[in-house]
Amino acid sequence: MDYFERIQNAIEYIEEHLQDELVITDISAKAYFSAFHFQRLFQAITGFSVQQYSRNRRLSEAAILLETTSNNILDIAIAFQYSSQEAFTRAFVNYIGVTPAKYRKDKNVVPLQSKLNFLDYKMKGDFIMNKPEMIYLQKKFIIGYEYQTTLLDEKYFKDIPKFYTDFGKNHYYERIPHKLTPNFAYGISTNFHDDGQFSFIIGEEVAGNTESEDNGLVKFEIPESKYAVFSTEGTSEAIQNIRRYIYGVWLPNSNYERNEGPDFEITDVVNSAYPNDMKMEIYIPIKA
Repeated sequence: MDYFERIQNAIEYIEEHLQDELVITDISAKAYFSAFHFQRLFQAITGFSVQQYSRNRRLSEAAILLETTSNNILDIAIAFQYSSQEAFTRAFVNYIGVTPAKYRKDKNVVPLQSKLNFLDYKMKGDFIMNKPEMIYLQKKFIIGYEYQTTLLDEKYFKDIPKFYTDFGKNHYYERIPHKLTPNFAYGISTNFHDDGQFSFIIGEEVAGNTESEDNGLVKFEIPESKYAVFSTEGTSEAIQNIRRYIYGVWLPNSNYERNEGPDFEITDVVNSAYPNDMKMEIYIPIKA
């Protein structure tokens, strides 16, 4: 069973439970992914979050009931997991553009969110892509500063450039002892949570026996693993699109399965100029 079939199983589960409480761990389990990785794949492939999809599908089905039945609006709201008619009305207006009552009266014709078929996203025929280099990497030790961000609404795309700016402005790099590869900055995504929260550590490589005496810094071990390495250069925006490409196109259409553990990037600081000329390698852990 490939990525798209697995995600389609999760979609079918959502569809069957639109009038029930939906828990992200239950949804992702149907696709045999962790909750965090499932949300990242879903967002990268479709352009919107699992939560957005579920909400839009509920409101779309509610709109159909408004148009085709005489059911009380409050009953419809409660059926689709809204605690009150007011909460339902706010969500309905945000999505549809009019109140439920006006929608029912005017029989508005607006595009509704239809059920997704992930097999439509699957590439047919030969798939041409920028192939990464496959390497086996020994474990590495990083000392750096830890930030917090989230997958939700792709907030991390806005946060991470700010983290690098903060890291430089506060001269955290000067507080890292015994660097092995000066001028190469590591950005590590780790500590993944079911709700989409995760840590992003910016730092530099040190010897395994090096300890930081600075309580504001953390030491992190990048595990030994096989990695797919994508060499990139260009604007910071282009590199963000490469991250979307990796999870939304390359990984689902490849024959590889993402391994447990962090993914990370290495920036050639000396030869990069933010934001228009970045030189970076992106490492994704792959099962051997």
